[in-house]
Amino acid sequence: MNLKQLKIPFIILLLIITVAAVIFNQNNKNAQEFKDAMAMKNQEYSFIHMDEYLPAKTVKKADVPFLFPKINNIKLPESFSHNGTTYNTLKYLDSSYTQGFIFIQNDTIQYENYWRGQKEDVRHISWSMAKSYVSALFGIAMEEGYIKSIDETVEIYLPELKNSGYNGVKIKDVLQMSTGIKFDETYSDLNSDINRYWQGFITGKSQDAFASTLVNDIPPGTYNHYVSINTHVLGMIIVKATGRSLTDYLEEKIWKPIGAEFDAYWLADGKGMEMVNGGLNACLRDYAKLGKLYLQKGNWNGKQIVPLSWFEASVDANEEHLQPESKNSSSPGIGYGYQWWINDGNEGEFMAIGVFNQHIYINPTTNTVIVKNSANKNYYDQNNPYAQTLVHLELYRTLAHLNH
Repeated sequence: MNLKQLKIPFIILLLIITVAAVIFNQNNKNAQEFKDAMAMKNQEYSFIHMDEYLPAKTVKKADVPFLFPKINNIKLPESFSHNGTTYNTLKYLDSSYTQGFIFIQNDTIQYENYWRGQKEDVRHISWSMAKSYVSALFGIAMEEGYIKSIDETVEIYLPELKNSGYNGVKIKDVLQMSTGIKFDETYSDLNSDINRYWQGFITGKSQDAFASTLVNDIPPGTYNHYVSINTHVLGMIIVKATGRSLTDYLEEKIWKPIGAEFDAYWLADGKGMEMVNGGLNACLRDYAKLGKLYLQKGNWNGKQIVPLSWFEASVDANEEHLQPESKNSSSPGIGYGYQWWINDGNEGEFMAIGVFNQHIYINPTTNTVIVKNSANKNYYDQNNPYAQTLVHLELYRTLAHLNH
């Protein structure tokens, strides 16, 4: 086919090519700016200004916000211990590059503080804590009849993934990070799958299309392997089944009902699809409200927002490969439920966890919720105790037991 057959005047064709070149160059410029922003030295700023670099969709706050009762900040314990090593508490918070920290017990804020640019009304990126919100939305969508069963397979809802590694995989295995999908989630390796995904996301490419390129590596339901794109697939199912965007669904079903004090926003790709696996940005106290909701087994002021049966299944590492001590897990020492991390021990603790040390810790035995936002420059050094989840966990347990 030649230009005459296209019947496009040359000047218009030239204009189209010029505009395309400008967009391409702008996308590359934006991508480079975002890479610079994400450099370790700049994370303290970028983690609380993500909407300056990427498209975002607003999750509107509640008309009548819920406000936690608050006392004057308690004096934090001077120290805590993990595996025979004692850490100074304030130094630990500082050396893990904490930006926001809140400790709530018996529904009252015992301690709340901010550093490194974050404030009570400044939104911080959740990273993978967002996965736990997606889990809650999935349970609500099932309760409302949009999704029939987690024993159904992915392609029933997403035929576009029939030729991918998700074909024939049960939704339950997606929820439990046990899909068998071949994926390297090494954030510090620039050539890993997660960074290949990031490169596409920041240049506006479709995350849905990325999911369709993945292949299966091992039998589903046999090995707990953390793959962030699994959560994106859950988001795709919610959107397809409900006909709603995740932003709208979150706002109506969770954000407003639990009395969010501030607007949140959800980062989106070039097609308008939310960054399901980690793009939610919110204020510290509003993150704590998800903790309160789950501390109350999905109930808020007498209304069951998250179905009780879904809550119970979500925080239960109910199969061998999901157990904290399992050899068939890529995350030894901590178990996994439906997009929630399950701590070892007998107090029923569980957590939402995001990269660079974002945490929502919930202890039903001591009626405790703790949220930590961080921009940990040492996160990739997993020999550094100030970056390790299990050391953070001992800090949270120390706080949880202050009055118990």
